[in-house]
Amino acid sequence: MNHNASLSAPPRRTRGGVLLGLAILGMASAAFVVRRPLMMSAPKCMAGRWHGCFDTFNGVVLMTLVALPPAALVVWALAHRRRAAGVTSAWRLSLAEVGMVHGTVPFLWLTMMPGAGAGTVPARVSLVPLRDLVTMGPVGIVGNLLIFAALGFFAPMRFAALASVRRMLALGAGCSVLVETAQYVLRLDRVSSVDDVLVNATGAVLAALASRHWWRTKAQAPSDQPRPVPVPSG
Repeated sequence: MNHNASLSAPPRRTRGGVLLGLAILGMASAAFVVRRPLMMSAPKCMAGRWHGCFDTFNGVVLMTLVALPPAALVVWALAHRRRAAGVTSAWRLSLAEVGMVHGTVPFLWLTMMPGAGAGTVPARVSLVPLRDLVTMGPVGIVGNLLIFAALGFFAPMRFAALASVRRMLALGAGCSVLVETAQYVLRLDRVSSVDDVLVNATGAVLAALASRHWWRTKAQAPSDQPRPVPVPSG
């Protein structure tokens, strides 16, 4: 049995290395594709200007990428603290917590960004399912799928109570309803659509399924508690 386990370890490491390499290659390719629009916002963002940076899509994406190294540092600090306290799965829990925030807040910021007629045009609502999917287009559909993708991917890894497709669907739909309601109440010159809720919830579920291998089960629920220190007898 030990011999078989030792034979299966190298393929696992090889597979993990290949996946990591593909992820790095994908991120590098994406950065290469969007380098020009991001560099257009870089001077204003680096100067700390609000207009032209935090109120534009390119500026928000750029600052999200700039915040990746600090986010990685926070993950390391949290994991180091948990490991020192004897918490199991310290890296997974820390990565899930930071990933949920770092991957969701920028998309929520973009979603709540006011349009040109914010505060002046009447609030608009579309309650007919699947009617707005035609007008969204591929870019709009992909963008809506990504809004709660990070939440769907990392939340079941952090909270055992959310390790369920139904619960992640309910969480994604509930968060989307809150966003659409806020857009309507604040009159942000955006259409509060039931199709947005459907696509956002679908994105959360698809991302959750992608991380299903690392979900926390009920049997693993106490893993974020420190391990008991054995007391010497006698």
